[in-house]
Amino acid sequence: MRENRRAERAARPSSHRRRPRFRGRRPLLVLLISAFLLVGVCAATGIAWDPFTTEARQGGRAPASGSGPRPTGPTATASLVPSRSPAPGPETPDKALPRGEVDTGAPRPTGALPFDLPAPAALRSGAAGKKLVFAHYFTPYPLSLDNASADVDYYTRNYLSLAGENGKHQRYGGLLRDRPLPVPPKSGDWEAANLRQEVRTARDAGIDGFTLDLLALSGSNRDRAELLMSAAHAVDPAFKIMLMPDMTALTSDDPAVLADALAELGAHPAAYRLGDGRLVVSPFKAEAKSADWWSRVMESLKARHGIGTALVPLFLDFDANHAAFAPISHGFSEWGTRSYVGQEGATADVRRAHTAGKVWMQPVSVQDSRPNQGVYDEAGNTATLRSTWEHAIDDGADWVQLTTWNDYSEGTQFAPSLHNGFTYLDLTSYYLTRFKTGSRPPIVRDTLYVTARTQFAAADPTGGQSLLMSPRKGGAAPRDTAEVLSFLTESATVRTTVGSVQDTHEAPAGLHSELLPLRPGTMSARVVRDGRAAAEVELPYRVDRTVRVQDLQYYGATSGRQ
Repeated sequence: MRENRRAERAARPSSHRRRPRFRGRRPLLVLLISAFLLVGVCAATGIAWDPFTTEARQGGRAPASGSGPRPTGPTATASLVPSRSPAPGPETPDKALPRGEVDTGAPRPTGALPFDLPAPAALRSGAAGKKLVFAHYFTPYPLSLDNASADVDYYTRNYLSLAGENGKHQRYGGLLRDRPLPVPPKSGDWEAANLRQEVRTARDAGIDGFTLDLLALSGSNRDRAELLMSAAHAVDPAFKIMLMPDMTALTSDDPAVLADALAELGAHPAAYRLGDGRLVVSPFKAEAKSADWWSRVMESLKARHGIGTALVPLFLDFDANHAAFAPISHGFSEWGTRSYVGQEGATADVRRAHTAGKVWMQPVSVQDSRPNQGVYDEAGNTATLRSTWEHAIDDGADWVQLTTWNDYSEGTQFAPSLHNGFTYLDLTSYYLTRFKTGSRPPIVRDTLYVTARTQFAAADPTGGQSLLMSPRKGGAAPRDTAEVLSFLTESATVRTTVGSVQDTHEAPAGLHSELLPLRPGTMSARVVRDGRAAAEVELPYRVDRTVRVQDLQYYGATSGRQ
């Protein structure tokens, strides 16, 4: 699929986004080992979709409309895979799982961070409690789709494999390049247990809640949304779920239909409400419907359900739409861009929102890489993460949305993942603390973060992939670099190995980024002070010049987790 770009802004690249309209699909019967059949539910209700139509690849209106890169998303969601055991038929994944890593859901290890993260209660009280941080939750990619072992589960066999789902993703080298950090199979209600684990992981990182992407009003994604809200309340009643109806996927034109669905989910105690009781609703691509249409949604919520609404529309084009929505809105947001260049426009957006008396929710991102759309953004190792967080802090944003928690089809995940571990989430805990408290937390332990791609930007894959990714227009130019991001209690020497080349650099106390040329082989770094080694880290993935599929995501590792 290819993106359907709108006109470029003068100050920065165009806003990203995606989300398919749902397409009908016949029920899929899956033979289980226990000899009974599970029937997939018809996707006319929004359970599953096929975003790989000819129209979508050509940037046409179907299956989604609007600007920004086209949708990706899985072509088979939980309703189309076995609910308890993997589909039969062995397949070999293209990339083996490293070192058998799994996420057991255990508490954060002591010393994982370079600073002491305040307890959730401290980050939620006083001035810090008014600065909210949400992570965008995408229901198609939970921790597990089938409760199977990671070496044979649906992610490994069908989403990471070049031949997955009967080869339907072979043209672009497979659907995904990363996946949630594998979790061990669980007994009992494993889906609910995994969702509780995700809530705990986000809460323990300092995140206040999820913005919940509502892709459908019925079906598996709707069911998982409700499960997530129950999980959030069970884990932490203070963890907030902001409802985000996705207007690139929801098709009803009746305001009352959406109002009824929002009222049902809004009845959950986890649903985010303001102090005055208003339900916060933040529609994705709000401009897909007129301000008058949204007024009728709000009127219906009030008349039919007695619910007041605080509307915080998220625009793909803030410039063109904020004035029309101002009279009915509590706040504004925008999906934003994924390159470290062109972020200066965020400053003006915050100013305009505040001038209008509105709350501003600022997007913060890591990277963006979409094989099935043939497009990626040059994130510059951790440069995009640091730039977007710095703007949220310096520009005075009221809220932050991490875009995204777990959309692996866009490569934007902050959640612990197979190829990044906790790297980006741990870094976010540092910036989140700055955002909430207004000051840099003291560095109390040396910690290193290393990031690099496992291939060069111009690598030509050998696995028969015909659709290759190109850099998005308006973003940073591609680069081949490894980065050592150091948090040091005092200055020290950092010794690095990238491929066959060893080097040293002097790093000051505090945060420092050092870029090194990318070379074939492995990467490692260690802190040396007064002749003694301190923190050290190795990126457990090798850089190769010859690769089977194109993978332009950055991989990461941290010394705090090894």
